[in-house]
Amino acid sequence: MVKSIVTDIIFLGQKSEPATQDDISTADDLLDTLRANSDRCVGMAANMIGVKKCIIVFEADGTYCEMFNPKIIKQSGQYETVEGCLSLTGTRMVRRFQSIKVQWQNRKFQTRIKNFEGWTAQIIQHEIDHCNGIII
Repeated sequence: MVKSIVTDIIFLGQKSEPATQDDISTADDLLDTLRANSDRCVGMAANMIGVKKCIIVFEADGTYCEMFNPKIIKQSGQYETVEGCLSLTGTRMVRRFQSIKVQWQNRKFQTRIKNFEGWTAQIIQHEIDHCNGIII
């Protein structure tokens, strides 16, 4: 189900709790909401739809992906860039990494580890910031 986008900075600034299998429906809602906003958004975190759980979804090379409890375990190639956010107005300067290694759980809560680079890495970093209550 497509949900409303949260813009409350106080809520968005709170760290999310670990996701469990009980949160699968939140991931479904998050994917529906991302698809509905695909003209202006490439990634979302659960707190953006009012759920303080560590779940992110994003579009990468035409495929929608989801991660439960993602953590960056390695990073390299720091750079500065400008980002916007569906929950916030305007853009802001941020520091990101060109290459990251992420550990997360899939929908079956199996642990996965994968390297990401470039634009996809940037999207994932932005959404993990949401999970950690970091507002760009």
